Amino acid sequence: MSRPVSFTATRALGVAADEFAAATHKRHVVVTGGSGKLGRPTVVELVANGWEVINFDKQLPPPTAPKEAQFMHTDLEDMGQVMENLIEVDTKYKNIDAIVHLAALPAPGMMASSTQFQLNAMSTYNILEASRKLGIKNLVLASSETLLGLPLNPWLPDYIPMDENSPRRPETAYSLSKLVGEVMAQEYTRWDSTTKIVSLRFSNVMSPEDFAAFETWQDDPKIRKWNLFGYIDARDGAQAIRKSLEYKATGHHQFIIANNNTTMRAPNAELVAACFPGVPYKPTPGANDTLLSIDKAKRVLGYSPKYDWK
Repeated sequence: MSRPVSFTATRALGVAADEFAAATHKRHVVVTGGSGKLGRPTVVELVANGWEVINFDKQLPPPTAPKEAQFMHTDLEDMGQVMENLIEVDTKYKNIDAIVHLAALPAPGMMASSTQFQLNAMSTYNILEASRKLGIKNLVLASSETLLGLPLNPWLPDYIPMDENSPRRPETAYSLSKLVGEVMAQEYTRWDSTTKIVSLRFSNVMSPEDFAAFETWQDDPKIRKWNLFGYIDARDGAQAIRKSLEYKATGHHQFIIANNNTTMRAPNAELVAACFPGVPYKPTPGANDTLLSIDKAKRVLGYSPKYDWK
């Protein structure tokens, strides 16, 4: 005759089942703008690290997109469409664990300033508000280095290297839309203290095919002074996004995301003297280390760029 299972054993079995379910749960993440320059490697990075990815974009995914990634045509300025698409995804996949919001017009001058501001600001609002309504509490937003006053023309930075404590000085409708995104993120995490939103201030995003142009800048550093000679390989940007999703925290957090080095072969001391005379400069450990400090991202997120233009 079989003996009855004790309460303790039953509870242990239940806990084990819950832990197994958690361990085997496929994490679902929506990536807006997953067909774009930064979005494409982000989708690849997340799929490779166990995430089930749904790309919300107006553009079809490229032929190189992982077959495991899903796609939903989405107009992010349309709140009804954002909500409905998230609910449809939620119905299909049971739950959405996170959202990476990359979709935006990515630089000044791509269309009328008012149109660019409206698209970027409203799409960010719609993602934040829909997430609040649906209980999605893990978000990563693409912010921008331009919040620090870039392009650096005509004014000079307060100090070099610039970091997350450098004053925010949006100079264009594009950078103003990114500032609005960060301010909204701060307020949404104030409204719900269990939510985490990470704003990544990406430097100039590059694909491998862009690196050939770097040699053409070496004779005139002023060509690249506009952003302190910064850049980020899109694949390293994707790494930063993944590590931000995995970061265990609540509240709003901002990080500069650039490469380990500058776009130039000339040493930093020479570049700063030529392009930023009189600006307080703390020499970097390496002669070509980034002048857009990534110390915080390295320390907090474990971010470690792998792709060097040289």
